[in-house]
Amino acid sequence: MNKRVFSLFFIVLGLMLVVAACGGQATKAPAAAEAPAATEAPVAATEAPVALSGDPIRGGLLYDDWVKVLGVETPAENQVLWATQTTNTRSGKDTWRCKECHGWDYKGVEGAYGGGSHQTGFVGVLQVAGTDANEILAALKTGDHDFSAQMDDQALTDIALFLSDNMLDSAAFIAEKKAVGGDAANGETIYTENCVDCHGPEGLVLNFADETGPEYFGTIAIDNPWEFVHKARFGQPQVADMPALVDLGLTDQEYIDLLAYAQTLPTSSPVAEGGRLYDNWIAATGAADMTENQPLWATQTTNTRTGNDTWRCKECHGWDFKGVDGRYAEGSHATGFVGVLASKDKPAEELLASMKTGDHDFSAYLSDDQLNSIVAFVQQVEDIAPYINDDKTVNGDAVNGKVLYESNCQACHAEDGKAVDFDDGEGVEFVGTVAADNPWEVLSKLQNGQPGAIMTAGRNMDWTTQDLLDILTYIQTLPIE
Repeated sequence: MNKRVFSLFFIVLGLMLVVAACGGQATKAPAAAEAPAATEAPVAATEAPVALSGDPIRGGLLYDDWVKVLGVETPAENQVLWATQTTNTRSGKDTWRCKECHGWDYKGVEGAYGGGSHQTGFVGVLQVAGTDANEILAALKTGDHDFSAQMDDQALTDIALFLSDNMLDSAAFIAEKKAVGGDAANGETIYTENCVDCHGPEGLVLNFADETGPEYFGTIAIDNPWEFVHKARFGQPQVADMPALVDLGLTDQEYIDLLAYAQTLPTSSPVAEGGRLYDNWIAATGAADMTENQPLWATQTTNTRTGNDTWRCKECHGWDFKGVDGRYAEGSHATGFVGVLASKDKPAEELLASMKTGDHDFSAYLSDDQLNSIVAFVQQVEDIAPYINDDKTVNGDAVNGKVLYESNCQACHAEDGKAVDFDDGEGVEFVGTVAADNPWEVLSKLQNGQPGAIMTAGRNMDWTTQDLLDILTYIQTLPIE
């Protein structure tokens, strides 16, 4: 039954609305005919409900993922109402997300979540648009839909304000996942003014998934336009630098225009994806740890690493792509294997075949698309020697690098570069530490991003190679401990 399960939220809210409509009036018994008319006491005027004060934009973020917004731990058990449905098999955190029950389009069973793996049978919340926020707040604190143990009163108030007056009915402009009636040219203008600094000229700077199914700005717009519109309007939980376009006063038509433009953007970036796979394909794809060394590892004895490291392309061929002829010619990383720089001009078919042959066969672990991404990456590698000197200094401009770092890197790494410690032992390894010790590695990550993490892929920004070198030069001025 498509509507078999109803959230208690709406049962309670419905009862409130019924009571309000009835006005609480009782039928009076008729008075005796001969009795004089009684003087009725004056009826006290009904007080208007107190207007709630809060932030509906924050409410939109909480609707998306309140655990992230509040920075709290996910409740240990599934949300109580989750047990009343069986079609959505997710568990844990997802069961507590408002959007997982009621949808990105706010229509629940009547909308995009009326089928598929997200289906729950729960009703949507769009029907409470225009309802007094006080009534919605009360419903958020009632019965099995009571969230007051998880969120404070202000958070619940913010959600109530969002639901009362800030939802957007997308039915008129999204049909079969396509933007209807949008002006892509105007959408490009909106994108350039508000989104390009983080997402890049083609929306390929940030990968929100991994290399098993990359997810970029355009991917979300095409695959889940309702999610795209919600995040465009309210932002992304825990990403302070992402503007909430609803706060900028965009019209409904402008969201349609932005969506129309976003749906024209590419959904893959083979070179950057190949660079992340070259760096660490296990982390990039979320694959299980390797229990055995790569077969070719046994043909060398100088590099004593084991397990996952033996499967990393960079561990054999180097961050400078020269293998035995480059930085990995000696030291603990030396293997004696050749680099890939000498192979960059080989035909793509030959390079692909080399990764599907003998002891260098990776086809059991990586798809043809992923192997072709590595091929695309290898075909564009270049000699880094003109950029980074033997003494590890970089030929860049730290002043320009600081400007670019502050505009794109500082949000995650902090002003001093010490927000993230990459060392998994007892020491510390900040971005400045890595830049001082291994600038070739940092340049690779500046170009392609970090495998398994959401990090800017500089090659997809409107930056030149010199800009990346400038950032690296500035990073080398940051603290190393």
